[in-house]
Amino acid sequence: MDGCDLSISNVTVVDDLQLLRGKIAAIRKAGPAKLQVIADFDATLTKYFVNGRRGQSSHGLLRQGSPEYDAKRRALHEYYHPLEFSPTIPVQEKAKLMEEWWGKTHNLLIEGGLAYDAIIDSVANSAIAFREGVVELFEFLEERGIPVLIFSAGLADIIEEVLRQKMHRSFKNVKIVSNRMVFDNDGRLVSFKGKLIHSLNKNEHALDMAGPVHEHLGDVNGLIDDSASVKKRTNVLLLGDHLGDLGMSDGLDYDIRISAGFLNDNIEHNLGDYRKAFDIVYLNDAPMWGVVKLVSQLCSTEGN
Repeated sequence: MDGCDLSISNVTVVDDLQLLRGKIAAIRKAGPAKLQVIADFDATLTKYFVNGRRGQSSHGLLRQGSPEYDAKRRALHEYYHPLEFSPTIPVQEKAKLMEEWWGKTHNLLIEGGLAYDAIIDSVANSAIAFREGVVELFEFLEERGIPVLIFSAGLADIIEEVLRQKMHRSFKNVKIVSNRMVFDNDGRLVSFKGKLIHSLNKNEHALDMAGPVHEHLGDVNGLIDDSASVKKRTNVLLLGDHLGDLGMSDGLDYDIRISAGFLNDNIEHNLGDYRKAFDIVYLNDAPMWGVVKLVSQLCSTEGN
């Protein structure tokens, strides 16, 4: 498929096409000034597979420069990651486990004396790549003044470095809501700012932690809407790869939400849940062109 058709295909599944078309028409009628995009980062904006192998996450790519501490963080991943996707663990219990995992990981990063230079080197040597069409999506939204909030359970400082190294440009309309590090004058990690964000508690209650990407990339023109203004944008396009990502809009009193889910792996097992939860499901680590087409429809002034 070329990414331009919203009907069921080999890479796109829409459970209720009539409902989706109604949402598209309503958002289009309200206009771009009412629209915002909320996106997960890892395996949503970035590819799930890179060069035929599982791509790295913004957390997973990090190498502290200490084999001992890298091994300790890998051991935590091997223990907790299966629990994150277990279908038998209740959500509340799973959320506690995720908070435990993230907290231990952050403590190891501090204890191991993570340096900012290690972040730069880790990204440069990482297997992480954006989906085809992400740059074009950001450009389209920036041209129309539509804010993009990247919600991630990863690390804001690493995401900013990935954007810097992989995109080589900034976007005035993009903010990051993620775990943000505090470094001392020697460039060593000493703490984290604010509330811990893990894979099951990302939502707009954390909006006060959002930082505009351009501030870190040297572009000081054209600030994004402030938090109050963003909350007035009551139509939402939500992009995620995890059922928990649907909670990213929980803190927003939205009128209409279109949710697009990227189901990258274990498709046969998970498709039933995904097609019920998301308005659109993109399969097989799909590129972002379908979403680019969707936002062009949401912003179109032409009839259906």
